[in-house]
Amino acid sequence: MLQLSFRLRLTLWYTALVALPLAGVIVFAYTTVQRELNGNLDSSLQRVAESLDFIIRKKQSETRQPLLPSQSERPRRDKETNKIDYFEFFRAAERRRFVGPVLPRKDTAQQSEEKADIVWSAVYEHILLNPKNYLIQVADSLGRIVWRSDNLVKNKQQLPLPSAGMLEGDTFPFRYTIPTFPLGKQLLRMFVLHTGTVQVSVGYPVEELETTLNDLFFSLVLALPCVLLLALIIGWLLAKYFVQPVEEITRLADEITEHNLSQRLPIRRVNDEITRLTHTLNAMIERLERSFAQIRQFTGDASHELRTPLAILMGELEMALHADKSPREYQETIASALEEVSRLSQVVKNLLELSRADAGQATLDLEELSLSALMENLVEDAMILAEEKNITVSANVESAVIIHGDRVRLHQALLNVIDNAIKYTDSGGRITVGLRTQGNEVLVSVSDSGCGIPSEDIPHIFDRFYRVDKSRSSVNGHGLGLSIVKWVIEAHKGRIKVTSTLGKGTIFLIWLPCVSTEQRLLTKGYIQRAVL
Repeated sequence: MLQLSFRLRLTLWYTALVALPLAGVIVFAYTTVQRELNGNLDSSLQRVAESLDFIIRKKQSETRQPLLPSQSERPRRDKETNKIDYFEFFRAAERRRFVGPVLPRKDTAQQSEEKADIVWSAVYEHILLNPKNYLIQVADSLGRIVWRSDNLVKNKQQLPLPSAGMLEGDTFPFRYTIPTFPLGKQLLRMFVLHTGTVQVSVGYPVEELETTLNDLFFSLVLALPCVLLLALIIGWLLAKYFVQPVEEITRLADEITEHNLSQRLPIRRVNDEITRLTHTLNAMIERLERSFAQIRQFTGDASHELRTPLAILMGELEMALHADKSPREYQETIASALEEVSRLSQVVKNLLELSRADAGQATLDLEELSLSALMENLVEDAMILAEEKNITVSANVESAVIIHGDRVRLHQALLNVIDNAIKYTDSGGRITVGLRTQGNEVLVSVSDSGCGIPSEDIPHIFDRFYRVDKSRSSVNGHGLGLSIVKWVIEAHKGRIKVTSTLGKGTIFLIWLPCVSTEQRLLTKGYIQRAVL
């Protein structure tokens, strides 16, 4: 699969976003010009037809004669063409009334021009295009052609007349436009006006319009590649400008390794997406720095935790190997070595359990269990453990508290919390265990009257192998118990909080989601339906 750089993809997207609207503008401009040209031509054709109709009606109202003269008054024949002039009233003497004043005669050339048909004078007054290209035809109400323009006469052609079927049922004046009509070798756009007494047909070749539209089309098509090339260049430069901060961040991020995790990416003063990305990367680097620090601390603490029992075990075994002892002394040595091995085994077991939890391989055997009964059993165990130190254990456990959880894991976690309270409570102290519901949650509390935890150490007590320095020498432990407690509680979608005061004691608060009575009934009903 072809892999394109972000800069190139950004440039191509920019060019495409420029090209699509530009293509739309070209299509819109072309169709608009085409519509305007056709509209102007139709308006010109209509104005010419209506002007001729006006002139004819004007003359007929004055002479009170039909379009075709009667037999008693034949129209004159043109001396040059020897043809009957049905539009005899369009003479120079009458032009002043219809098209304005006529220049005075000066020479014979002007006299010949005055003989020009008054129709063309009307055409000149009402059109926008070349008047000599207009094809005009006039017919009477019976469809007899009484006049045609010279270009139709010379080519021996005539324009179509409306059929009887088209006029049937229509009211006059009757108008219609023929977009394209073939006449000989050319295509015409034609307008027909039928007033009931006269039929005026005006046509114009569409070749000029097509030429104009073709010129416009080729101009737009030639301009499109130039604009796209300019868009590519501008897009490439813009992409370079906007991608440069990302490239700078990439270069600086590549320089950060595990040896210089304290280094951070520079923050720009502009609050944009690049700046937010930089903040995110710096936060990630900070988390990595903390993780590496925890790994180093974990490695050192694990080495320290394992080195001491291994050194004791090695020393005792060497002494047993090189010294002559009685069987009873050998038994004591073996018992001490077994105690150290058991300690090592517990450390390794806890480490393995935490590593499996980190890898997501540890599973919970969830079931509906009575947390009240579990807490009562833990209180009984706590009384046995606290009896040696003469510590009083009291309980305030609410009955019939049901949750979904792993019985073994919860027993292990809560016992670790209680055992931790016993370890750090002096002889004659007091421990209180509580359980009560709070809305959709249950609250487990374990408070003691021990030595307390410094405030700066509270955020770290759940770290692996972490122990408060003042208590490290007097309390035996591996520093993994509270780490396991936190994992078990969070795996049950709960949370844990610690508050402590030096010299007064510590309180562990654990919230777990509980199962309401309605949920229990629904669950039992669902199980019964499933069984049925």
